[in-house]
Amino acid sequence: MKTKTKPRFEDLPKDYAGLCRRLPPRLIHDAVEYNNVVEVTDAMVLRQDELTADQRDYFDLLCSLIEDYDAEHVKWPKLKGREILQHLLEEHGLAAADLSRILGGSRNLGAMILRGDRKLTLAHVRKLSAHFKVSPELFL
Repeated sequence: MKTKTKPRFEDLPKDYAGLCRRLPPRLIHDAVEYNNVVEVTDAMVLRQDELTADQRDYFDLLCSLIEDYDAEHVKWPKLKGREILQHLLEEHGLAAADLSRILGGSRNLGAMILRGDRKLTLAHVRKLSAHFKVSPELFL
């Protein structure tokens, strides 16, 4: 059953038992239960600095339940390294010329990689991983 109103952080109990009475933590079986759990975590996520120890434990448990449900029910698209790189560049407001500078190559290197004319080398992957602070596996 869907919750009546979206929870607000201020209205959430501070203790674990109270949180469990509001929304008992249990395996998520369907989209309605999923949405109910997400609504509670959404109310908590931006206030993580203010969570009590009980609220943090409850939040962590709900996040684990969401991850378990997602792993079983959500089909994540397989992205190529070049697509991920393009997304990272857009997110950081960078262009092909910036990519060339990051990689330390010729002025055209960034554009050639983004068009698919050149492949990323292991050295490129290491530089990109360090620059964007992400796992090198994203680009492989």
